[in-house]
Amino acid sequence: MADASGEVAPVPSSGPANGLSNGAGATPTQSNNPLSRKLHKILETRLDNDKEMLEALKALSTFFVENSLRTRRNLRGDIERRSLAINEEFVNIFKDVKEELESINEDVQAMSNCCQDMTSRLQAAKEQTQDLIIKTTKLQAESQRLEIRAQVADAFLSKFQLTSDEMGLLRGTRGGPITEDFFKALGRVKQIHNDVKVLLRTNQQTAGLEIMEQMALLQETAYERLYRWAQSECRTLTQESCDVSAVLTQAMEALQDRPVLYKYTLDEFGTARRSTVVRGFIDALTRGGPGGTPRPIEMHSHDPLRYVGDMLAWLHQATASEKEHLEALLKHVTAQGVEENIQEVVGHITEGVCRPLKVRIEQVILAEPGAVLLYKISNLLKFYHHTISGIVGNSAATLLTTIEEMHLLSKKIFFNSLSLHASKLMDKVELPPPDLGPSSALNQTLTLLREVLASHDSSVVPLDARQADFVQVLSCVLDPLLQMCTVSASNLGTADMATFMVNSLYMMKTTLALFEFTDRRLEMLQFQIEAHLDTLINEQASYVLTRVGLSYIYNTVQQHKPEQGSLASLPNLDSVALKAAMGADCKAVYRTGLQSL
Repeated sequence: MADASGEVAPVPSSGPANGLSNGAGATPTQSNNPLSRKLHKILETRLDNDKEMLEALKALSTFFVENSLRTRRNLRGDIERRSLAINEEFVNIFKDVKEELESINEDVQAMSNCCQDMTSRLQAAKEQTQDLIIKTTKLQAESQRLEIRAQVADAFLSKFQLTSDEMGLLRGTRGGPITEDFFKALGRVKQIHNDVKVLLRTNQQTAGLEIMEQMALLQETAYERLYRWAQSECRTLTQESCDVSAVLTQAMEALQDRPVLYKYTLDEFGTARRSTVVRGFIDALTRGGPGGTPRPIEMHSHDPLRYVGDMLAWLHQATASEKEHLEALLKHVTAQGVEENIQEVVGHITEGVCRPLKVRIEQVILAEPGAVLLYKISNLLKFYHHTISGIVGNSAATLLTTIEEMHLLSKKIFFNSLSLHASKLMDKVELPPPDLGPSSALNQTLTLLREVLASHDSSVVPLDARQADFVQVLSCVLDPLLQMCTVSASNLGTADMATFMVNSLYMMKTTLALFEFTDRRLEMLQFQIEAHLDTLINEQASYVLTRVGLSYIYNTVQQHKPEQGSLASLPNLDSVALKAAMGADCKAVYRTGLQSL
């Protein structure tokens, strides 16, 4: 290693040769030797913990490649020369850095001077433009306020004003179509009209009133246009198959807010459909269906029941169809009284067919086709009156009144026919037949009654109405029959009269027993039959007793009282007389039986 003078001292090959010893016998002189101390220090150094030493040794190994005496002696000089070269290299490098830094310093100084100049100029400009900056700041604040006000104004207009397209839809052109967009615009007007009420509660009452007035005018214009269009559409609904469009349905929903226009539109619809129904009814009567199927109703005028039934069936179908059309038209209407409106319009539509219907049914009834047919027609009219009133209620007053009038007329003619038949029975009362059976007039009348009651049972008239008619029919027929039978048997003997009445009453009873609502009459007939049977039995018993001579004994026994004593003590009531009388009685009964055979 190098010493203080910079030379490399030779290292002895062994410790003892240099006066060094590792033993305990080392002298103080040896311990104070500088070289010895250095060696000890070097030897005691732990290189694995000295990173700098390790790095130095690594650097030394890069140029100390040959371990010789010369290289060891020149090591210090090599290191110093290498250190000097490195330092010179650093000096050169830092010289360049210094030059660059000086250049940068000059640039920075120039920039500093420039910035200082700019700052001075800006300060001067700021002092000169202070008023302009204040004004600009004020203008910016005002611009922000105006922008906010513009946004508020836009929001206000979008909420309380219509667009030009919406205005065009509502005003439209005369005869222009109505579309879905029209109803959206109309709903927008309604919404604005309701929302503007908020402004009336604030300080913006003037604006609120102006907007409300504007929206009201727009609504009236829109409703007027919608009403004209709906009227025009209703006038086109003149086909039998009425197709109500969705737009027309929406129009009626919107018009419900204007009751007058809503009513006028319904009237227009009713007028158009009325002419269609009348034309369809006349065509059904005279032309029939498409292609002649079904055949014209007038072709069945020779069959009164079918003729009247076909007309009423067509009218019933037309009434139901017109109600369905109205329900489709008003299905979105939520106002009160919709059902009443439907019934009223259906009544107006069907009113047109009342006159031709009445004329034709009157012709059939007044032709007096017979009591049975009249009764069937009466029941048919009653049924359709009940059915149609169930469809349209009682609002279709004219149609229901016409059908009711025809029902009452047919019923009146029917009972007149029965009364006429009964009066003929009383005008010429037949004598009972020799066999005391029912007379031909009784059989004919009961046949008529049976046909009437059979048609009554097969009718579809409500039960309570049928029962009332039944009672009236029985009273109109049975009472004259009973009177006729009584008058006819008045000239007969008591027994023959009772026999004839029993036969006639039994015939009536068997006829009535087949039908409902006859229990009271059957009880009455049974009571009369039993009464006449009692009369007949009494007459036959009296005849037999008189014939065999037992009438005296019978009367005596009937009049005998217990206080009179025993019957054997009375004249002709002893055992001998009774045996003789009974023997004669048996012979008489035997002869009577032989005569009857």
